[in-house]
Amino acid sequence: MRPGRVTYCSDVQRFDGQRFGDNATAYRFVERACHERVGERERARSAGVDGKAAPLSIVLVCHENRGLTAHIEDVTRRLGKAGYLAVAVDLVSKQGGTSAVPDPESIPGLLGTLSSERVTDDFAAALAFVKKQPATRADRVGMTGFCFGGGATWKVALALPEIRAAVPYYGPPPPEADVAKVKANVLAIYAGKDTRINHKAGYVEAALKKTGKPYKVITYPEVDHAFHNDTGKRYEEKAATQAWAETIAWFAKYLA
Repeated sequence: MRPGRVTYCSDVQRFDGQRFGDNATAYRFVERACHERVGERERARSAGVDGKAAPLSIVLVCHENRGLTAHIEDVTRRLGKAGYLAVAVDLVSKQGGTSAVPDPESIPGLLGTLSSERVTDDFAAALAFVKKQPATRADRVGMTGFCFGGGATWKVALALPEIRAAVPYYGPPPPEADVAKVKANVLAIYAGKDTRINHKAGYVEAALKKTGKPYKVITYPEVDHAFHNDTGKRYEEKAATQAWAETIAWFAKYLA
C-alpha cells in the first residue's frame, strides 16, 4: 500500500503517529469535553450500556482538492462529536502530506494525477485498520466528501460494498451505469449555481432510483460550489447548516 496520512476523530480517545495496514499514518482522535488523562494520552468517556464504551459507527471523510486542510479536520471533528468514529485520509501523503507540500497551489494538480484505484485503495486500507479497533461497529460504515472528495465518495461507495450510507457534496458522479450499481443509501448534495458539476449530475436521481435503495438528492438553489466550506469565499451559512443537518440525519438513519 502507498503511504496514507489520516486525521482520525471520535469521542473515545486520542492517538498520534499510528499505522494502518502498510500505510504510514498520522491521525488524531478529537475528544469531547469530558475526559480523563491516561498516561500521556487523554481518553474521553463514551456512555454506553452498564458504563461500557458504546460501539461507534464509522464514517470516512474525503477532503476537497486542497488536501487535508483545517476545514476538513474540523468536519471530521464534528462527526466525532456527533458520535461517530470518523477518519479523514490525506491523499497527498505520498508527497509527505498536505501540510508538507511547499506550494499549496500545486495540490489540485497532484490530486488530479491519482487513479481511482489509488483513491479507493487508500480508503480501503484505512477502513480495514479502523474495523480492528475496539468499540467500533464494523458493519456500520458511511462516507462523505466535498468537491474532489465528493467524487471520491462515489468511487469508494462503488468499490466498497460495506459502505451503507454515502453523502457526496457537489462531487462529479461516476457514469450513469455505475451510479445504478451503488449499494449505499446515497444523499447527494448539490449547489444550484455549480454549473460545472450539475451538468454532469443530471442523471444521478434517475440512476439512483434504479438501485432500489433509499436515496435523496438535494440542490440548494442560491449557492455555489464549496458552499459548505466555512473557510472559503463561497461559504453560505444557511445552506451549509441545513446540509450538515441533513448529513447527520442520514447517517443517524442508516448507520444506526
